[in-house]
Amino acid sequence: MRYQTSARDGSGGLKPGSAKRIARGAIVPGGAALLQRVYTRLGCEGRPPRFRVEFYAYSSLVLTVRRREDTVWVRLSDLLQRAPLRVLEGAAALLLSRMYRRRAPAWLTTPYLEYARSNRTRERINQLRRQRIRPGAAGPQGQHFDLHKLFDELNTRYFAGRLERPHIGWSNRNWRRQFGCYDPGPNHILLNRRMDRPGVPQFAVEYVLFHEMLHVKHPTRRSGCSLVSHSREFREEEKRFAEFERARKVLDRLAR
Repeated sequence: MRYQTSARDGSGGLKPGSAKRIARGAIVPGGAALLQRVYTRLGCEGRPPRFRVEFYAYSSLVLTVRRREDTVWVRLSDLLQRAPLRVLEGAAALLLSRMYRRRAPAWLTTPYLEYARSNRTRERINQLRRQRIRPGAAGPQGQHFDLHKLFDELNTRYFAGRLERPHIGWSNRNWRRQFGCYDPGPNHILLNRRMDRPGVPQFAVEYVLFHEMLHVKHPTRRSGCSLVSHSREFREEEKRFAEFERARKVLDRLAR
């Protein structure tokens, strides 16, 4: 199992390359006892298994759990090394509730969820991703479309030239369900290489790039207990794109 907070921040699930990870995790002091306490609090049946709990250098706020024979291996992102005990307990509750199909009480999981969604944690995630992510992308010059050229034209037309250009590139592989994404960690816009072909109108490529540029301008923010990537301001500004309706129809056809 793998659980990850949405980083990205408007990214829609970018997976740009692999993280630079340490060879081995660092054992969490008192981690096994912590997992045993949470196991009991969740009302899991039977004798608790043997737990091995590590901090691991993931590229985001990731929690993983797997079972090997009589040992349950838990890895927590090293972003949690300085987290309060109640946050670690909430992370453990999320993992074990899924593994043992138990409903974790809100009072137990809320500290972790609030910690994960806080602005401070989001900033730390972005900083971490800048250090550990190697963007898995080709350059901006495709076979048919130059993304740098399109960015500069859109920047002048819709942003008065004020938007600083992030790293931009075409994906290395065709994506089935996604046309573009923005990852604020490495500050990278990726577009689906499926669109870099003669049969795709330029205005459709421009629309996708414009959408990701809006993510640069309107970062993901917290609203109550949720993270908002497409705010009302974002949606209103998106409709300023000259070929908004036509572009969406083209993308609908490409998605089939």
